[in-house]
Amino acid sequence: MYDWIVLWESLEMAARWLHVITAIAWIGSSFYFIALDLGLHRDRNLATGADGEEWQVHGGGFYHIQKYLVAPAQMPSGLVWFKWESYATWLSGFLMLFLVYYLGHDLYLIDPEVADLAPWQAIAISVGSLVFGWIAYDLICKSRFGDDNTRLILGLYVILVAMAWGYTQVFTGRAALLHLGAFTATIMSANVFMIIIPNQKIVVADLIAGRKPDPKYGKIAKQRSTHNNYLTLPVLFLMLSNHYPLVFATEWNWLIASLVFLMGVTIRHWFNSQHARTGSPYWAWAATAILFILIAWLSTAPMRHLPAGDEGAALDGPALSYAAAEGFDDVVTIVQGRCSMCHAAEPAWEGVHWPPKDVVLETPAQIAREAKRIYLQSGLSHAMPPANVSYMEPQEREAIILWFRAAAATGSES
Repeated sequence: MYDWIVLWESLEMAARWLHVITAIAWIGSSFYFIALDLGLHRDRNLATGADGEEWQVHGGGFYHIQKYLVAPAQMPSGLVWFKWESYATWLSGFLMLFLVYYLGHDLYLIDPEVADLAPWQAIAISVGSLVFGWIAYDLICKSRFGDDNTRLILGLYVILVAMAWGYTQVFTGRAALLHLGAFTATIMSANVFMIIIPNQKIVVADLIAGRKPDPKYGKIAKQRSTHNNYLTLPVLFLMLSNHYPLVFATEWNWLIASLVFLMGVTIRHWFNSQHARTGSPYWAWAATAILFILIAWLSTAPMRHLPAGDEGAALDGPALSYAAAEGFDDVVTIVQGRCSMCHAAEPAWEGVHWPPKDVVLETPAQIAREAKRIYLQSGLSHAMPPANVSYMEPQEREAIILWFRAAAATGSES
């Protein structure tokens, strides 16, 4: 069994790496084209009939770029499509959601103190919310309400705030913010898959058939692309939030997430203004700083109760087999001596004010529930304790390995 755990951890690592790489490609190309479009010189009478142009230099070469408001007179050969970055980012992100949160529902997705859900219920809410997000957003964009882009953006913000609060009512704090990021990223990727690329294909088909393309398709695609531009930075923050209990494990985590969306707007507004040569609105940085200070203040609110923090809670499932395995008493002594000074409800280590990663290892029950993480980070690897500050001995790491494998072997026999 323990070999499968290592293999599974490797699969998570590969999926996370793929997700980061594809996200970099998608975000990079998105930011580049937004900057390019805003920075085009449109005051020139171009012989090609293009709407604007720009000269750029990079890597020792010069690039002459022209943009057509609707489409060129003829279909160009070798047309490059920017779509796979978006698709691969969403697919790899959903794979991560499946591997970490769906399969690890007992640790990361479900908190009985928030909502005592069965695994299938939590997963159904997760998937259903992503589908709902896209349908609701798309319908609003296509409605009369969406005719006014400012009104549309405000409406979208209200939805995001409501979802931020709603997720915290059903999931762990960690899963709530991660799902808010997935909710937003689904809207962004679906914009590309369902609107932007299909509209561009309609224009291409018209060019091939010798018809004049309708400019409305480009207008709609640009609107969705602009939305993606302002949503990108908050999504990145939410995807990284699971590393910071100060963000996800506080009473006001949903409000913190709501303020992050405003920070995304202020930061992108400054860059967009710079690229469009319309000025340098430094007030945007002041607003961003104020929002961040407010977030830091909110993050000091009382931490949420930890799901595994009840010493008297009954053990069941895998945790019971780890607690019953040979060597468990020795492992409890090791962990309490080497790890509990930080991984405690009230850490004793100077400078550590909250248990790292929201993990508490003070009682046998808590240690049994965290068996996999202890095995991976203090047994197979030397990730914990960090820099071995508490001087965990090699034989102690070996004891952790033997205990975990004994429990795994017992579990496979039963």
